[in-house]
Amino acid sequence: MRHQCRDCIYIYNSEKGDPQNGIAPTTKFEELPESCLCPHCGAKKARFKSLKQKRTKYSDF
Repeated sequence: MRHQCRDCIYIYNSEKGDPQNGIAPTTKFEELPESCLCPHCGAKKARFKSLKQKRTKYSDF
């Protein structure tokens, strides 16, 4: 699942994690500590919103 910072364009993808900031791939957003900050703008974890994946007939390509 992906979460986007409401203050900038950064998107956290749990499948990829954020290795540059010590977050391993497959780390769920919910597992991140509350002290986690956006690596681009410094916003708090609470400023992120969930991006629901929309399925289309082309999703599987």
